[in-house]
Amino acid sequence: MNNDKMKKVQEMPVTGISSLLVIFAVLCLVVFSVLTISTVKADEKLADRTVNSVVKYYEAEGNAEKTLALLRQGEIPDGVTRKGTAGDGYEIFGYECRISDTQKIEIEVEVKDGDYRILRWQSVYDAGWKADESIDVWDGETGKQP
Repeated sequence: MNNDKMKKVQEMPVTGISSLLVIFAVLCLVVFSVLTISTVKADEKLADRTVNSVVKYYEAEGNAEKTLALLRQGEIPDGVTRKGTAGDGYEIFGYECRISDTQKIEIEVEVKDGDYRILRWQSVYDAGWKADESIDVWDGETGKQP
C-alpha cells in the first residue's frame, strides 16, 4: 500500500505543464509581434518626416542657386540686399531662402562680371528659443526652497 501511495504522489499531470508552456510561448510571440508592429509604424513616420525635410531643404537650395545664377548675370532679384563692395571690385550680396517655418539658408556672395565667391552658405535655425521655467528650482538661499 505504501508503494501505491508513492506512485500516486510522484506522478504529475504532464498535459497541464505542456499546455502552460505553449500558452506562455504564444503569449510571448503575440507581445513581440505587437512591439514589432509599433516599431515599424514609428520608423515609417520618422522616414516620412525625414524625406519631407530633405525635399524642403533641396527645394530651398535650388531656389538659392537660381538666385545666385541671376546675380551672376547682373540681375538683382527681390529679397537680395547689397551689402557693399570688396577691395578687389567684387560686390557683396546677401539673401536667404526659407526651408521651413523654423529654418532658412542664409547666403552671402561676392559677384564680379559673372565670377563669384561664396562667403556664407549656411542653414540656420531661426525660431525663437524660450527657456523652460515650469519647474521650481532652489536658488541656493535658505528659506526659499520650493
